Amino acid sequence: MITVSDWIRSSSNQQIDLYKQWFNIADSDGDGRVTGNDATKFFALSTLSRPQLKQVWAIADTKRQGFLGFEEFVTAMQLISVGQAGYDLNSDILKTEIDSEKIKSPVLEGIDALVANSKSPTKNAQPDVFGTGQLQPFPRVASKSAKKLPLNAVTSIIDGLKKLYVERLKPLEATYRFNDFVSPLLTNSDFDAKPMVMLLGQYSTGKTTFIKHLLRYEYPGAHIGPEPTTDRFVAVMSGTDERSIPGNTVAVDASMPFSGLTSFGSSFLSKFQCSQMPHPLLDEITFIDTPGVLSGEKQRTQRSYDFTGVISWFAAKYQIDTQQLMRVYGALMWSLGKVLNTPEVVRVYIGSFNDKPINEGFVGPLGQELFEKEQGDLLSDLADIPRKACDGRINEFVKRARSAKIHAYIISHLKMQMPAMMGKAKVQQRLIDDLEDEFKKVQREFHLPVGDFPNVDHFREVLNTYSIDKFDKLKPKMIQAVDDMLGYEIPELLKKFRNPYE
Repeated sequence: MITVSDWIRSSSNQQIDLYKQWFNIADSDGDGRVTGNDATKFFALSTLSRPQLKQVWAIADTKRQGFLGFEEFVTAMQLISVGQAGYDLNSDILKTEIDSEKIKSPVLEGIDALVANSKSPTKNAQPDVFGTGQLQPFPRVASKSAKKLPLNAVTSIIDGLKKLYVERLKPLEATYRFNDFVSPLLTNSDFDAKPMVMLLGQYSTGKTTFIKHLLRYEYPGAHIGPEPTTDRFVAVMSGTDERSIPGNTVAVDASMPFSGLTSFGSSFLSKFQCSQMPHPLLDEITFIDTPGVLSGEKQRTQRSYDFTGVISWFAAKYQIDTQQLMRVYGALMWSLGKVLNTPEVVRVYIGSFNDKPINEGFVGPLGQELFEKEQGDLLSDLADIPRKACDGRINEFVKRARSAKIHAYIISHLKMQMPAMMGKAKVQQRLIDDLEDEFKKVQREFHLPVGDFPNVDHFREVLNTYSIDKFDKLKPKMIQAVDDMLGYEIPELLKKFRNPYE
């Protein structure tokens, strides 16, 4: 007996080759993605009921991308096999034990004819396998994130967000310099990047050991010891082979989501690197290992770069807000007080995360049981991160849009207070000094949530480097475009890529 989950992972090469043929048939436009519309047509060949196929899609599209890549397609095909063998395709089916000897390849009505048609030698064409059988030319479609691509032409939620960002949100951000005040402009790699898990703590508290514990290997360039060892930020990522890439190279690689780190200068980039290695966990998650947090003023005076600013930059990349990052104590909490706005947390894990067995004589039987359960919960939650990645990106995108709107209101309000001719420097200084009062005026005028406003001190610091008079006045059309995006286009995007059997 074997669980469905383990059985799916053990698919034979013969099955994989068969599913590749079927995938190419189901993928109607040859873009490497089986959309909901594609799936409803192809999965109908299985003759499973609609409720069963709804569950197949829900499990296969576990990341809620709105499409199936080849790996997810294989999962769907194997689930169809299980369903056809008489098993109930419920939400717990992956944990169900089955007799794999009794599970056959999926039976799809008419599949042989479709495979034969797909092997037609006609150049640059594909069969309309679910329609008339006539050959249709391959569509020549630009990048899914191209500016002029209609929203109904995108084939995933992430592609839709890319398009909405370029067309609706980015113009507003660029006009009012949101990238200098709050967060760098986004690139495609920011949308496509894997979820990140950052480890923070004092020296020799086990950050690098924890990563080794999860990977069962040391990443390239890892150093573990009782003395301070990790002296740099390390992005531990998936790669075809083991290697370390210097920070300056990483920051200019458009395929990686780290271009914004160039703002911290060469002093930081010399203390940053990417360590790549092949590992199934790294295919889903990127780990950020960090130097030990120093106590008190040492954090500021003994480092040649803005440590707190770098932590803030990475924290903004994660798909949870700062209050959900972690609860920390002592020197760590003191040093990161400017980054973590609140000590409240969702969950704190207690455990021993290394390769040594737990000393039951030291912690007692109850302590050992607690450590084991906590470790199990943490590993389970880490495994669940990729499944929540798409929802997290949507949430962060909406938060960013609201923040950009408030930023535009603030900047345009300050611009309106500037005189046309004389006394500009004096008025600007008064506005900067009274910035908190100006925030309140904007909040009352536009009925905005107080909690959504930026940090006054940071805003003031950046504003001092600008001439307020050079900013643009409020552009209502830009604001309306963002409002329409939030109120109509994003809901329509989510509706388009929901489970096609709902």
